[in-house]
Amino acid sequence: MRFDELNIIKPILKALDEKGYTHPTPIQEKAIPLVLDRKDMLGVAQTGTGKTAAFSIPIIQIIQENEGIENKRPVIRSLIVTPTRELAIQIGENINDYAKHTNIRHTVIFGGVKQHAQVKSLQRGVHILVATPGRLLDLISQGLLKIDTVKLFVLDEADRMLDMGFIHDIKKLLKILPEERQSLFFSATMPQNIQELSQQILDNPVKVEVTPQSTTADTVQQYIYFTNRTTKKDLLEHIIKSEDIQQVLVFARTKHGADRIARNLTKVNLHASAIHGNKSQNQRQKALKDFKDGRLRVLVATDIAARGIDIDKLKYVINFDIPNEPETYVHRIGRSGRAGEKGIAIAISEPEENAYVKGIERLIGKSIKVIDDQPYPQTDRPMTEAEKKEWNKEKQRRKQEFFASRKNSRNSRNSRQYSRR
Repeated sequence: MRFDELNIIKPILKALDEKGYTHPTPIQEKAIPLVLDRKDMLGVAQTGTGKTAAFSIPIIQIIQENEGIENKRPVIRSLIVTPTRELAIQIGENINDYAKHTNIRHTVIFGGVKQHAQVKSLQRGVHILVATPGRLLDLISQGLLKIDTVKLFVLDEADRMLDMGFIHDIKKLLKILPEERQSLFFSATMPQNIQELSQQILDNPVKVEVTPQSTTADTVQQYIYFTNRTTKKDLLEHIIKSEDIQQVLVFARTKHGADRIARNLTKVNLHASAIHGNKSQNQRQKALKDFKDGRLRVLVATDIAARGIDIDKLKYVINFDIPNEPETYVHRIGRSGRAGEKGIAIAISEPEENAYVKGIERLIGKSIKVIDDQPYPQTDRPMTEAEKKEWNKEKQRRKQEFFASRKNSRNSRNSRQYSRR
């Protein structure tokens, strides 16, 4: 099936064509007609399945057909709530792409930055608001934002929302939202607490489920090195130099970690740059362009920032940090071995990550080949006090980044805005 068979309006089809999108993913094919038919929907889908387009394309179309051509100041018709700043920005960027030939205005609000520019954008009027829960409720409590005109509500990554402690914020939000609305609910998993939350939000929903990718591409060869936390960076340098890797995409778990990896590699004359949610759009685009054009040898990315990376000739992917979700590993290594090309995926596991490797192997249904002939083998010794201290610092950094979207730091230097005018 093609996008032009889904009754999508011409302005959106034109934008999709300019992006090179012709065929919808399974969740897009199932979800877009349902949303256009004004059904409540329960979507069970992992990140990376194309679910953002599955809800944003029909939302843009519904608003455009009903009021997007009017010249009056827009009011908020759709509210999209997502757990993190990075996801909010990513959704905003996608809406910007899909709505470029319409009159739809949107903006993104999140914590961790000053609110002034975000409030100004809201005052100018938007049709679609993408928000993290903390900043959303903060502006509502200040009387700077009203959501009583919302007709389309999206709760994205609900399971992650609950994991991050947003359940009380979501319940507060449900009391404020208009009862007469269309609601879309997305979650990668459906444990009992998520099912109960969906029942509070949805009215007679249609369930759309996309089975997560469980097998890796046949064209990708997979290898793993076991080492210690203190020798990871040295082993990464050894791998890139000894394998004579001309270009490689390295995955890091956190933004701080991505920056540190890039700095360490640059110090040993391996030209590297990091992309993540704290980088400006211009910085991210420049790094990606340099990488695609061959001017950058190593691109270090977090999972969120790597979503837009699609390089046909990319051969090498390295998992510097092993993801705790096996599906994330599959998505990461799928960046190599595209368009019939051979790919090589390398993972570097420290002792605390060994359990994640077992989960990955269960998901992909095979063992990953272990490389024993290497200078930094993993030892069975317990971590030293210094290593424990560093590990605890890293866990604290991850926690801080996880909850960054709930904070309102008045000392932030940059305020990111994605608003159509």
